[in-house]
Amino acid sequence: MKFSSLYCFLLLLVIQTDFGQNEETSRKERRKMYYRRQRKSSSPIHRSSRQLGIQQMRMVTPAATLPMVNLDYSTEEKFESFLRFPGVEASYNVLPGKKGRCLANGMIMYNKAVWSPEPCTTCLCSNGRVLCDETKCHPQMCPQTVTPEGECCPVCSDTEQREPTSLLHKQQPSPWVEMHQALRKEELQFEEEEEIKQDEDREQKEKIPRPGDWGRPPNERQSREGGEQRPGEKGRQAHQHRNPARENENEDEDEDEDEDEDEDDDDAVRGDMFRMPSQLPIPATPRGIPPLPSRCSLSYKTISCISADLTQIPPLTAPEITSLELIGNSITSIPDEAFNGLPNLERLDLSRNNITSSGIGPKAFKLLKKLMRLNMDGNNLVAIPSELPSTLEELKINENNLQVIDEESLSDLNQLATLELEGNSLSETNVNSLAFKPLKSLSYLRLGRNKFRIIPQGLPASIEELYLENNQIEEITEISFNHTRKINVIVLRYNKIEENRIASLAWINQENLESIDLSYNKLYHVPSYLPKSLLHLVLIGNQIERIPGFVFGHMEPGLEYLYLSFNKLVDDGIDQVSFYGAYHSLRELFLDHNELKSIPPGVPEMKALHFLRLNNNKIRNILPEQICNSEEDGDSTLEHLHLENNYIKTREISPYAFSCIRSYSSVVLKPQNIK
Repeated sequence: MKFSSLYCFLLLLVIQTDFGQNEETSRKERRKMYYRRQRKSSSPIHRSSRQLGIQQMRMVTPAATLPMVNLDYSTEEKFESFLRFPGVEASYNVLPGKKGRCLANGMIMYNKAVWSPEPCTTCLCSNGRVLCDETKCHPQMCPQTVTPEGECCPVCSDTEQREPTSLLHKQQPSPWVEMHQALRKEELQFEEEEEIKQDEDREQKEKIPRPGDWGRPPNERQSREGGEQRPGEKGRQAHQHRNPARENENEDEDEDEDEDEDEDDDDAVRGDMFRMPSQLPIPATPRGIPPLPSRCSLSYKTISCISADLTQIPPLTAPEITSLELIGNSITSIPDEAFNGLPNLERLDLSRNNITSSGIGPKAFKLLKKLMRLNMDGNNLVAIPSELPSTLEELKINENNLQVIDEESLSDLNQLATLELEGNSLSETNVNSLAFKPLKSLSYLRLGRNKFRIIPQGLPASIEELYLENNQIEEITEISFNHTRKINVIVLRYNKIEENRIASLAWINQENLESIDLSYNKLYHVPSYLPKSLLHLVLIGNQIERIPGFVFGHMEPGLEYLYLSFNKLVDDGIDQVSFYGAYHSLRELFLDHNELKSIPPGVPEMKALHFLRLNNNKIRNILPEQICNSEEDGDSTLEHLHLENNYIKTREISPYAFSCIRSYSSVVLKPQNIK
């Protein structure tokens, strides 16, 4: 009986354990299914590229449980909230550049590049987005700190250090620091002499012993007369008088205490030096060198004289200076000896002055053997200065009056990577076809706001980005980009180009050309024979009426961004094969500000579409399958759908019109026009 009872108990225990495991297993499975659904419903990263390739990210709300919109009278309140949704939207001008490069302070930074634009700041180029971070310093508990040269964070100063430890002094070059130390040393000597003089005067006035001093030993009386007795000294001397046997030991103790008190005195002196009396000016330059002008400043090897009313380049002798800013002054000339005292300059900014070509000495820049960046924007130059340093990597002469670039103008600049000559009077008639030949490293060229009628000839083979906006270019010939096999971005907006003036072999065989901007030209159709590698096409502000069939069919891997805003597109100008070849790749499609009366065909087949603009058209109805395909089970990738400023009656929208869109906040329907 006992055995059978025990057997039944064990059997029940096994059944209960197995049931608990099954329940736990099912709970785990349910949890896995839940997270799997969450991952499936979470939206992918929406990367909306801007002109500088800035990556934007926004996570859309997880999929709503309602599969369709219930369009009752409360729907309008929901739609009104769509308009107020603070979503991140794409811009019209999208030219991200190759492989996510960034533009920082006029320089092209490649993806994953790291640089420091200023001390204690580090920046990273991450897929077209510039991320900067400032060094965070832990607070120091000590009363005095010092920032070592080349470091960002302060550290506790050494108690034996007698130099000033302020950050201002540490940021200055060594000649400046030595000058400050010399001044403080003189100040310390002056204070010691004053103390000695006061002590001598006090001794003369107090030669008569005080009544309380009669009967005291002479040495104690002398210390009282001199006024030099320290706290505790009276007791020690009296004790020595009573105990001559311990005289030597007490003398040792006195010497130790005197040394400690001397150290305290040194600390007090250093505190005075750190504060520095206001009547002593801080010198701007070392002894024997003319001081900086009153409105100039010095900071971390940089002299800044911005809008300082200068009429000439100030005479400076500072070998440790690497950057000089003379922006916004009235400088008219640059003599040969202007920068003799600044041999280590790496960056020179002379923008927004009145410098003329005749006022620049032939050897003005010759001694600048380390100069890498030269900015002369906004002056009165008619020619590029001669004998520029071969170390130059960036040259900017925008907004001048350049009228000629001959074969020798850019000679020896084989390290130049960035050249900007916008806003001048350049054209194919005054730019020599061999002018750019010496530029073996040039990758970034800006020639906008000039007078070119054709693409400049002789572009270097290394060119990657070419900007020719606001010229008078009318055609693109077959030889325009013959030797530019690395070109990645071409900007031709605000010219006079027609689609029949673009040669069929002008750029179709380019393997690296990813971005073309033909906005604000004279196009009536989307151009044919576009590059096979094209990813971004901007055609805003033309007179385009039609998207020809199969115009994107030859592209690999396929067009991703197509902007046709502010054109004259009509329903008959778009058919099912207009987007053939881009259905699997198109991410952003802008058709706003046109004359469309219905949703264009092919939208449900665009499996990668994240952003669709159809606002400011003449659309009246949204049929059930014009945006969402009921046969597809998967959710749409759309994150932004703009339909405002049409003639849509929101109460008549089909409940299934937006069933594939995960979040109602992705749809903007308000306001609508009334007619």
